[in-house]
Formats: sequence, structure tokens, C-alpha cells
Amino acid sequence: MGMSSGGSKDGAVPHINVTPLIDVLLVLLIIFMVITPVKPSRFEAKVPAEPKNQQNLEVKPNPLTLVVAINKETKGVTLNNEPAGDVSDASALTAKLDEIFKARENNGVFREGTNEVEKTIFIKSPTSVRYGDVVRVIDAAKLAGASPIGLQIDDLTE
Repeated sequence: MGMSSGGSKDGAVPHINVTPLIDVLLVLLIIFMVITPVKPSRFEAKVPAEPKNQQNLEVKPNPLTLVVAINKETKGVTLNNEPAGDVSDASALTAKLDEIFKARENNGVFREGTNEVEKTIFIKSPTSVRYGDVVRVIDAAKLAGASPIGLQIDDLTE
């Protein structure tokens, strides 16, 4: 006999060559990595340009501005200085924002120069508030349909 059977008397024992299988698996892995949609992992920030003549600039606050403030001690949330729940259960904030946005839609309150309903809000928080608490408030605002959402730092020294 010219073939080595590896000690078996019944004949040659088949061995599977796994190299082509690994090549196929690597190709499939690359294909799935390419076709998997990439989740955006950044938070887009729009920085306003500085006005050229700051001396004569008189800024008037927009009466439609919505400010959501987070209290550091009580973890309470206020919407334009009115209580709107707390960070652990932001459903009250979502309900209030949803009510305000529906009223604005019914009354035809639009952004300047567009035909979109004004849904801009600002979240004001001290730097000592936990990141997760701020994210819960942002999620509650997004759930109500707020867009864009601006972040304000209450006090840089805290």
C-alpha cells in the first residue's frame, strides 16, 4: 500500500481542510461589517458666529424660548421656572413639552423664516449634575419632539 492510514487497518481517514472554511468566514465577516449601518456616535454642535459690531448689538430674549433647568440638590426639573418632575421620571416634562408643542402647532407659531413649528429648547444644568441625569432630560425632550436642543452650563465654578 502506498498510502499511510495513520495506524488504521480499515483505510485512509478523511481530514477536513479548514483553511478554505476560515477564508469564507472572514469574507462573510467583512461583508457583514460593511453592510451594517453605522450608528452616528457624535453630538453635532452648532457654534454661532460672532457679530461684527458688538457695541451696538441689543439682544432681546425670544418670548418663545423654553428653558429646562435641572436642580443640583433636589434633582428636580423645571420648565421656564415651573416644576416639571425630576430626572428619575421625566414623563411630566415630556407631557408638558408635548402640550406646548401641540398648542404652538394649533396656533401657527413658526420659527423665523420657516414653516416649521418652534420646538427649540435649552437645557440648563450645573457641571456637577451627573451626565446620565442630563441625558435622561435630553431623551425626554426628544421624545416630546424638541429640535434643536441647546445645552447651557449653569455655573462654570461648580
